[in-house]
Amino acid sequence: MPSILKISTLAAALFCANSFAADLAVTESTKAQVYQGIKNNLEEHLFELPPRVQGHYGIRQYRMTGDAKYANAALVDLYAVTEAQAFYACNSDKPGFISEQAEQAISVLGKGPRAKARKKALQPFPEFIFYTDVLLRYSSRIDEFGFTGPCHEQLTAALKKADLKTGLTDKAMIETWAAQLINYVYWAKQIGVGDYLADYKQAFIDVYPDNKDKTLDKKQYRNKLYGMTHFIFAASEYYQHNVDAKEFAWILDHFEHNIDRILKDATDDIIAEVGISFLLAGQPNNPVVKKTQQHIINAFDQKEQIIPSPRGNPDLVIGEHRNVLAMMLLDWPEKLHKGPYLSELKATKKYLPKQVTPIKK
Repeated sequence: MPSILKISTLAAALFCANSFAADLAVTESTKAQVYQGIKNNLEEHLFELPPRVQGHYGIRQYRMTGDAKYANAALVDLYAVTEAQAFYACNSDKPGFISEQAEQAISVLGKGPRAKARKKALQPFPEFIFYTDVLLRYSSRIDEFGFTGPCHEQLTAALKKADLKTGLTDKAMIETWAAQLINYVYWAKQIGVGDYLADYKQAFIDVYPDNKDKTLDKKQYRNKLYGMTHFIFAASEYYQHNVDAKEFAWILDHFEHNIDRILKDATDDIIAEVGISFLLAGQPNNPVVKKTQQHIINAFDQKEQIIPSPRGNPDLVIGEHRNVLAMMLLDWPEKLHKGPYLSELKATKKYLPKQVTPIKK
């Protein structure tokens, strides 16, 4: 990692004593200090977090640093997703199983306004959530680690038969699941069960043309932004390699032209993602990067050593996503690392689940 992390104990102590009432300048020192504060907090409590959250953190830290010490957090995640795929994929041909599991997945979406909107959007095709948020999610993660999981052929056959295009291009779905849908698009392409990218991109632009931005309320504008960042994130295979800036100029230009509204109306998660989008596109000197870094530095709670939720909650389980994004924005590496390919790493290759098979390269 860059040398900005080599901060003195005295500098860190002085930083923690500072008041965050006034904006702090974006310097190598302030970036390093916020980064280190978040990192120390998360890693001190990492074993207390659920497997999914441990995995999310470990995978991203591995891709940022290439440090094999993060591979075991990914291995924890592999065990969890392998067990889940074994249950869902291997039972997918049983009568009534898919509809039953889809209904269950919808039932746990919650009761808030966004959850209600998502449930309503899913009404015409309830099984869509099973094929995408279950089968695609687990199989793509296993693939990222260099494996196929249990009942893989059965899973891919089911996905190829499923009508994913209708749900992916539906207006109500895009208005409630924009980021998730682009994830599904890239996951489907990743495991070879369908290429829906052109269809989804056009549907997304039709729902959210730039000339209608003024009509979007804060929630809908956030949904648009979140979808746009995930076009770039998914194309990078989630921080495994850079993306072509020309391909995503329509997104980067939007961010650059609307950065004042983004800083005012978006959440800390989305603001960090906007900055990271330029880093993934090889544009670290774009002014948007510094502006988003400035926002993130001043969102840091020096007492809790974390960036809390919009309501001020410092809980690490719900805040890990936001905070690992902040770490990435503040200390972007010169090189990204693919994987982790767990069958090739000394730290993990002897401890793999029995139900996964390494993919031959």
